[in-house]
Amino acid sequence: MAETEQDLTEDAPGGDAEVLAEDPQELPKNVEEPSDQEEDLQPEESPPGEIQLSPGPENATENDSISAPEDTGELTTDNLIVSASPVSEASHSNQLQDGVVIEGPETISDAGQSLLPSGDDETQSVERKVHDFGEQLETEEQTDQVQAEVLSPTLIDAPPPIAPLTCSEIKGISASQNTGQDGQGADSNEADGQMRIISAPARLRPDIAFCVPNALINDLCSCIDPMSGLDSSMVETSICDTVFEENSYIKQNSLNLVWSFGINHDTPVHALHIDNRRLILYASSHTAVMNNFSITRQHLLQGHCSPLSCIAVSGNRRWVATADQSSESLVIVWDTFSGIPVQTLFDCHPEGGVGAMAMTEDAKYLATVGTGAVQRVSIWAWTSEVKGPVCSVDLSPAFSLQTFVLFNPEDNTELLSNSKTEVVFYTWKNNQLEFASPILTDETFNKTVGLYSQSVFHLTPSQVLSATSAGNLVIWDTVQTPQLQFDAAKSYKKKALKLMKLQNDSITVVTVSDRYIVTCDVKGCIKFYDEQLCLLNWYSNFNLGPISSISFSSQPALKADEKTSYPSESTINAQQFIVRNFVVATVDATVAHVTGDGCKLEVLLQEHGAAVHAIACSPTQPLICMGSYSGLLKVWDYEKKEPVCSRLFGTGNYIQCVTYNKTGTLLGVGLTDGCVSILDAISLNDECLEPFQYARDAVTQIAFSHDSTYLATIDSKTTVTVFLFKDKSWNYLGRQNAHFKPIQNLMFGIYLDSNLPRLLSLGEDRVLVEYDLAHSTEDDLQVLSSERIEQSAVPTCMAWYPPISKESFMITANNQYKLKLYNATTKMCRKTVLGPIYGSPVKKIEVLPFSSDGEVKKCYLAYITDNKVGLQTVPLDGNPHKSCAVICHGTTVSNIACSYDGSYIFTAGGDDCTVHMWKVDLMAHEAVTALGGEDLTPFYGLLEGGRDGELFQEMENYFYYSQLRFQNVSSMETREVSTHIPIQEIPFVMRALGFYPTEKEIEDILNEVKFSQYVDTGKYVTHIDLGEFIKLYINYRPAFGITASELQHTFDVLGYDNENGEKAINLGKLLQLLQNGGECMAEEEVAECLSTLLGLNPEGGSSELISFDAKNAAALLAQELPQEITSKLFINEILGFPQSPTCVEEMNNSTTSSTEIQT
Repeated sequence: MAETEQDLTEDAPGGDAEVLAEDPQELPKNVEEPSDQEEDLQPEESPPGEIQLSPGPENATENDSISAPEDTGELTTDNLIVSASPVSEASHSNQLQDGVVIEGPETISDAGQSLLPSGDDETQSVERKVHDFGEQLETEEQTDQVQAEVLSPTLIDAPPPIAPLTCSEIKGISASQNTGQDGQGADSNEADGQMRIISAPARLRPDIAFCVPNALINDLCSCIDPMSGLDSSMVETSICDTVFEENSYIKQNSLNLVWSFGINHDTPVHALHIDNRRLILYASSHTAVMNNFSITRQHLLQGHCSPLSCIAVSGNRRWVATADQSSESLVIVWDTFSGIPVQTLFDCHPEGGVGAMAMTEDAKYLATVGTGAVQRVSIWAWTSEVKGPVCSVDLSPAFSLQTFVLFNPEDNTELLSNSKTEVVFYTWKNNQLEFASPILTDETFNKTVGLYSQSVFHLTPSQVLSATSAGNLVIWDTVQTPQLQFDAAKSYKKKALKLMKLQNDSITVVTVSDRYIVTCDVKGCIKFYDEQLCLLNWYSNFNLGPISSISFSSQPALKADEKTSYPSESTINAQQFIVRNFVVATVDATVAHVTGDGCKLEVLLQEHGAAVHAIACSPTQPLICMGSYSGLLKVWDYEKKEPVCSRLFGTGNYIQCVTYNKTGTLLGVGLTDGCVSILDAISLNDECLEPFQYARDAVTQIAFSHDSTYLATIDSKTTVTVFLFKDKSWNYLGRQNAHFKPIQNLMFGIYLDSNLPRLLSLGEDRVLVEYDLAHSTEDDLQVLSSERIEQSAVPTCMAWYPPISKESFMITANNQYKLKLYNATTKMCRKTVLGPIYGSPVKKIEVLPFSSDGEVKKCYLAYITDNKVGLQTVPLDGNPHKSCAVICHGTTVSNIACSYDGSYIFTAGGDDCTVHMWKVDLMAHEAVTALGGEDLTPFYGLLEGGRDGELFQEMENYFYYSQLRFQNVSSMETREVSTHIPIQEIPFVMRALGFYPTEKEIEDILNEVKFSQYVDTGKYVTHIDLGEFIKLYINYRPAFGITASELQHTFDVLGYDNENGEKAINLGKLLQLLQNGGECMAEEEVAECLSTLLGLNPEGGSSELISFDAKNAAALLAQELPQEITSKLFINEILGFPQSPTCVEEMNNSTTSSTEIQT
């Protein structure tokens, strides 16, 4: 590890720097702002261990910019503008608060203690803590080890918190208390030991959670959600291994997330090492993952609906906070020992979510930074019942986006944040947060500064280090003037003291561990410096790539002896370089564990560093293949959680899709550049000499036939390409462009009368195309049939319906939340049902594999929407309780795959670079379905008002009236009233209820009823009862009605902009469109409808008794309607839609939010 490096220290212009390369002794503790009288004075000598820098005039010139004024106005000191923001007083209340929600009843133990750390009552427990620290220090000196224990609890129901005590305040209180114990002062040895611990930097002191032997947890956290069904004693009795016990947390949902592949490389990875366990914490889409590599087990922290943007941990790594970026952002605090959420902060930053977050070393406070146009920085006392943050401040809109925030580990009242161009320093006290942002430009030191990456508090008090993209380290120090030198509360007023050139490569990470300052760069190099910034050691041979985060174990390193094999320091003494174990993460989703003793590198994770769209499960083994835009193709054994094999394609070869053949021996891979590769499924070697490339655009879908003789792909969005296996090799067969809009789905099937394969494609153009493979020749792919299957809806996907009936079907989904069954031979629409309604339409369907033994009566479909995965029970009937869904990814889900035995479902998140594995629990799914009721009970709930509502009563009345109508209303003969009506009356009853089906929909309705029993009985159905009619009505009517926005879209497409900028259509053209476009209306029908809508027909149009006279209708319409029909006139005045958003749209939003099942 020895490497020679020059001292790259850069002096400030005009300043005298005394930096000793080999044996540095001095580092400035404070920087004083020189006055005119002090210019000729020599700087005083600093104590040992500090760098002595003489500030020149260039250092004294500051252009710090602060945005908000103090209560008394702006305070200006030598061009330093200081800002303070008053904060609303936190109110003490036992009621549930809006800003901070305590998720359970408050419980206080007999000892008056609580598990959660608190910022209150510190003065009452300082003496006891100091006494325990002294005893522990003596014990540690004797045994050379630290006993791991849990954090000492404090009261949670204290009054609103104030700013926590600083180290100096704690020291003063402790000294005064010790003096009063015997009247003459405490025992000197004990007091010395106490003061050594309290006055030492926090990062050099023993961890409270592991050093206090008697600090046992006695009480239940009052923040646990009472609805979670978890025993609250789990928090107080949990140890570090509890969360990974087999039955620690048993889920009984229809779909349970059990494993997560992939990592959010934008969020840091944290080491949760306890003893020698390889335990890390990272984000995977909207879920935080605690991954224990020692036992190959994950615990997933689920609670967010949006991708995690940041994770913060306490010093002892027991408490973890996670946050996301969304308009409904959450901050959730977790207990890592039990895996239970103990606190949730709702709507922390509704302007865009949380962009950065930090937790104090003692876990008492959280700092969050919003992502809005005006960023807000807030401090939260999450263990109290304070409504909202303790204090907040809005940054200047001129500031760039702050992406990093950090507390001072020695003083909870100080923190910092930085963006790429600014570093902001804060201090808070008495519910008031003040900040300052000194300006540093290239002209300040006549050196290129670069863009800031991260900042850290220096080992020396009052100093801060900021790393930049130019390889520099900026040293900031507190501005000291005669007016401010005695005001500790103004420590946030800092200036750039020094710009030190450490290296040429960009520094991405800077942190502090024990006595070391650690930097990481874009070349994967990790360097360790002492407090004088002299290089001690470095790791440059790991070949990790650009490092995004580094996290050190919470356990101290072993002391050096003859048994240890630490590397040597790059100093004259060449002592052993003692460093804790640590974890590093890179921007390409690689996570590695480094053991300090012996410099052992172990790669823990090597995931996809780019979007993952391609996933496929082996049909015979527990294997899943994943491909990403990074060119990595990887096969996992999802039962053992082990990678089986992988292959890295060349640069620029982005993997878009992948599939197995039916026997699981071949893999088809489609790339974004149009290449198609056929690989051996075990070795991932090419089966062909060269990949096929007959397309210029991305291959979006790929599929094998059942006998592996054909391979078909979709490329250029509208073209189907087929390859044929012949003469022991794969050959190109032909291409066909049978769609004029993008193809949504491609699938192979089997002809019912033979074992020959058939190929079909379905496009956004609403056309279902079947290809004639048997008669196709080389470079000539024939089309067998092409049929339009939708009238207005856009199909999104299709699949083969499970064989649960004698008739063979295809199932399709469309963007109007409908699922449809088509006869596999005639392609007639045989059934239409209401599909899952969870915010967005179904966009892909997979049939869960089922046992072929015996007669199959019930199967299940797995489906995905925009961001959810769900289960649907088959046969389909429109019962909403037969469907469920959970949020599977924070943004969008791009693909779905099912395991060969139907036990697991896999979802790919696309741009979030993750794949989630879901355990299917069919018993739980059936239990939820049973709770919805049987027979017609679930459908009554879909009618407005239910069975006792007005709609149901009208439905009964119209149902029986239609029987009278069918038997001639004017007849005087005796009529027969039954529970059925002829199927010819169905359209009239539906129109009477306000649903006006098109002629195509009427044809589908009649065919569905007429042929419903034909396969089983060979007879047509001619009558329908009320129950079946209710199902038809619910399944066929629009899921959310017709909205004004849909009509406005029609005018946007067909109309023109008039003089007022409104969309309009000429009256003559409108009448022509109604009579000639779509389902044509006769002239009499157009006249009747318009005159009735305008109120010109006193009888309301035609009826059974009176026919409509259309002779004078044309003249009447010309008199009443203008020649130019605007969208506003047609929608609001003719059709009668209200000006504001319709109730239907509001119902849509409320239904979406209430029916979603969140993980």
